[in-house]
Amino acid sequence: MRFDEIDMRILALLQENGRMTNVELAERVGLTAPPCLRRVRALEEHGAIRGYHAALEPASLGYNLTVFALVSLRSQAEADLQAFERLVADIPEVRECHMLNGEIDFILKIVATDLQTFQNLLTTRLTPAPNVEHVKTSFTIRTSKALPGVPVPA
Repeated sequence: MRFDEIDMRILALLQENGRMTNVELAERVGLTAPPCLRRVRALEEHGAIRGYHAALEPASLGYNLTVFALVSLRSQAEADLQAFERLVADIPEVRECHMLNGEIDFILKIVATDLQTFQNLLTTRLTPAPNVEHVKTSFTIRTSKALPGVPVPA
């Protein structure tokens, strides 16, 4: 799908505020409501907009710890990579899983309520998992930037 200037403005505005009404969105991009809604639906159908969600504050829900885990596997055969991805898909505290190239196979973003809870997850579910060679972890001290989505050109 090719995006014109209006599509790009719609994407930027919805990425900034997914709760914006269609009427407000239409006003901001210079359309009436019906054609604006048709464009949004087309962007959704073509996969440019994957969904809508609320950005939650982890600490308000008791998740006071964010950890990045660098995971190396013994085998990088496709079946083994998929098995690891299925494993982490079933761990709710693993919020992101990215396969990397190079020395490290995966980087995981993990949230936990406290150090003991994280240590339990690490020692009972992650490190003993089949094909996991080693896991290196780093705890976040501070997050200075965490923007959702991608940059949308003006």
